[in-house]
Amino acid sequence: MQNKLPSGGEDAPSLSRPKPAPDDIRTQLDRIIASREFPRVGRSAAFLTYVTEEALAGRAERIKGYTIAIEVFKRGEDFKQDDPVVRIEAGRLRRLLERYYLVAGQHDPIRIDIPKGGYAPSFVWNDKVDDAVAHDVGTPAPRRSSFGLQRLMPSGIGAGAMLGVGIVGLALFAHLLPGRSSALVPEGGPTLVVAPFADLGDGPQAELYSAGLTEELLTVLPRFKEIHVFGRETSKSLSPGVPASQVRGELGARFLLAGGVRVAGKRVRVTARLVDTETDKILWSDTYDDDTHTRDLFAIQSDVANKVATTVAQPYGVMAQADAVNPPPDDVGAYTCTLGFYAYRAQLTIDQHSNVRNCLENAVERYPSFSTAWAMLSIIYLDEERFRFNARSGTPTPVERSLSAARRGVQLDAGNTRALQALMTALFFNQQVAEAFKVGEQALKINPNDTELLGEFGTRVAQSGQWERGAALLDRALELNPGGGGYYHGMRAFAAYMLHDKRTALIEISQADLQKFPLYHAVAAVIYVNADMMDDARREARRFNEMRPDFIPNIVAELKSRNFQPADRARMIADIRKAGLPAVDEVEASMVLPTKGAPVSVP
Repeated sequence: MQNKLPSGGEDAPSLSRPKPAPDDIRTQLDRIIASREFPRVGRSAAFLTYVTEEALAGRAERIKGYTIAIEVFKRGEDFKQDDPVVRIEAGRLRRLLERYYLVAGQHDPIRIDIPKGGYAPSFVWNDKVDDAVAHDVGTPAPRRSSFGLQRLMPSGIGAGAMLGVGIVGLALFAHLLPGRSSALVPEGGPTLVVAPFADLGDGPQAELYSAGLTEELLTVLPRFKEIHVFGRETSKSLSPGVPASQVRGELGARFLLAGGVRVAGKRVRVTARLVDTETDKILWSDTYDDDTHTRDLFAIQSDVANKVATTVAQPYGVMAQADAVNPPPDDVGAYTCTLGFYAYRAQLTIDQHSNVRNCLENAVERYPSFSTAWAMLSIIYLDEERFRFNARSGTPTPVERSLSAARRGVQLDAGNTRALQALMTALFFNQQVAEAFKVGEQALKINPNDTELLGEFGTRVAQSGQWERGAALLDRALELNPGGGGYYHGMRAFAAYMLHDKRTALIEISQADLQKFPLYHAVAAVIYVNADMMDDARREARRFNEMRPDFIPNIVAELKSRNFQPADRARMIADIRKAGLPAVDEVEASMVLPTKGAPVSVP
């Protein structure tokens, strides 16, 4: 909430008030850092002191991510900008300052802020204290602060005020987001540090493998765009046994991934664990064993890294589950929208749809370059049409809005798996199937372990008539994410029905707990017909018709919009009729007996 200088004119306020003096700014700096409302998490205090002193010394134009990494985070001169350590800490610092001025500092005389788009601070008079116009500080002579950097190094874990943010209040969160951001990912969201995996074996092979596994993890984890992963330089600066409290205190990261590698003869054992740095609690751990006699060492390394990354970082993984239960205290708004999106996808209910749509629309308004939010909004818009969830009338249509939002997401970040997934789905429902599958294949190459993508792509491939490949993709999604969304199981059950695999269809539909999702009941009905469970089939058909009374009268158009092949459409309509619903087949409607002129009756 930075004050702006007036542009002039006869209504402009007086410009006679002097600018905040350097000593006053340093006094304000000390007041902020000493406050309980400015918790010692990460290196926020050292960060704020460094940029303040640089600005007061007239070197504001030299305040860059590289110089902050060198001076505050003590990185080497080979520091690379793809390590997000500075950007993550800057985001945390902005939130801490905003909270401070909302609570303890609302009557302080001077505001110190870090405007978005850079790291140089601004110093203005606090307009809540005095209505006089605010001025930016110029470039006074350098002076060393009495509160030096050495005193500011974090010594423990700070405790931010818990906001108690839950998914139920999604529609309110976006209103708490200050300003706009040009970053591809808004500030907030889960932050992860990968410690170097410990070498627990003997000889150079174990050392090579442990270093290679750490490197591979740092390659595959950032493919999941909903999380922030500290880069290689940060990882290398840590010891394999770094305490979680140190990671929390120095970097402010919420999660720590660590482990070890033991090589003994031809056997390789990898242990991995994910730690919540706020509580020092191990959220997940696992052990992977393999044999270098039968598999190449580097193939094992890649396989283990992919399994670990998928387990902890994918949309329904360990980190997301931890945040859904206990959202980070410094995270409100855009990231909570993404948690709400995945909660909605797991259940597919009309009431959740409305909340998530509102939240995401507010998020992209405030963070117009947040590619993942545009992608999620695209899918939410599409659900207005295909599921009849909270549909808005007029133009553009839901499919047109979906396609536009997906293209925006891909334009912002061409490597964002969620954006490519959204574009693939929007193209599919826009009847551009070949183009949709090109995009889907591209997304799969970028991140073959994203289970949300695997489930969605598998569904579209299956519906187009490639039931065996679709089933294989869905099986892969379920293998990587057994606790994922119920629609994985529901669509896998549908694929089994189409492949005449009655047993698998019954098993999978029993695991798809989507009672509030209308199409679940339609799929269950045809599966039960196929299994000769007619009472169950009729019950599910009645329930479906109650929830979607508009579907059966338009069943041909509904199935065509989903790109089902003619033979598959005919089979589904025939089984729906057996379940007791008056569905009219497109073939039946067009066939007329030459002599009687009456439609052919299909049993």
